[in-house]
Amino acid sequence: MWPDRRLLDLFKTEFPIVLAPMAGVMDADLVIAAAQGGALGSLPCAMISAEKAREQVNIIRQRVSAPVNLNFFCHKAVDADPKREAGWRARLGAYYKELGLDPSAPVNVANRAPFDAAYCAVVEELKPEVVSFHFGLPSPDLVRRVKAAGSIVMSSATTVKEAIWLEENGADVIIAQGAEAGGHRGMFLTADIAEQPGTFALVPQVVDAVKVPVIAAGGIMDGRGIAAAFALGAAGVQLGTAYLRCPESKVIAPARVALAQATDESTVITNVMTGRPARGVANRTMREVGPISPDAPAFPHAATALGPLKAAAEKLGKVDFTNLWAGQAVRMGREMPAAELTRALAGAALARMGQMAG
Repeated sequence: MWPDRRLLDLFKTEFPIVLAPMAGVMDADLVIAAAQGGALGSLPCAMISAEKAREQVNIIRQRVSAPVNLNFFCHKAVDADPKREAGWRARLGAYYKELGLDPSAPVNVANRAPFDAAYCAVVEELKPEVVSFHFGLPSPDLVRRVKAAGSIVMSSATTVKEAIWLEENGADVIIAQGAEAGGHRGMFLTADIAEQPGTFALVPQVVDAVKVPVIAAGGIMDGRGIAAAFALGAAGVQLGTAYLRCPESKVIAPARVALAQATDESTVITNVMTGRPARGVANRTMREVGPISPDAPAFPHAATALGPLKAAAEKLGKVDFTNLWAGQAVRMGREMPAAELTRALAGAALARMGQMAG
């Protein structure tokens, strides 16, 4: 038995496991598979249009009668700075030359839009059971509209201060994201990545500071990690890296190889891929230009000049310019269908908690 059933009661899922929304490497297929295994499936919407989100949710609803979480970014949008963009393109100039690309050719602007009224209208129409946010929460009126649509609101905190702020501003559930986690730091009250505590330090402090259920995220890859999260007071866990090598993910073949070969030392926090700190397996760009560079334009504009390089290198089977977002426990990943993996994780966690109770 799970020691804390609040999330099971809230989400109406079989297990208190949340599939992390991983923009760019997953779609409805992974959401469906994780949901079939008993987890809460999350659809990342930060890089897709409102129309695409609607289409994806319809696919999910046709295949499973499970709750779904729609995830959005709510960063403060910043206009591109032409001077900084030009400097960044010059910094990447040698790579353009190497791949035979014209650095002055027009490119698609990086698409990571914050949650707005148009997206909110989609939420009101689709009525997802859960809506989660990264980088804080949208404006109070949008939060009210999401709640009025019947959705549970979740968001990520990287510090206790952020967790308290989220609870005070309407979050029903808080995801405590430790420094080990893959992908973008959810930080919004600080920009200092050196301040972010690890999962083991963060979760119990957040649990003590708020009344709402807390989900542990960061470095959790197996039953031991899930049991540990519950021992620290979490009511559930969120896993992303654990699902990257499932057949239902959209991770391309060379990236799968890089993830399979990664060790505990392979991931770094970088800002050169998007302009905002995120953890991933080090690629050529991160090693040679970063991992942290003051030249990187503000989020998400750093990704714009990397777009053509990423596409050209991937055609050659290389991931030199590809985001390989993953957490510090990436080497514990398994190649297993997502439904099967979810059930294996839950079973191992319950067995471990049974031993601890015994």
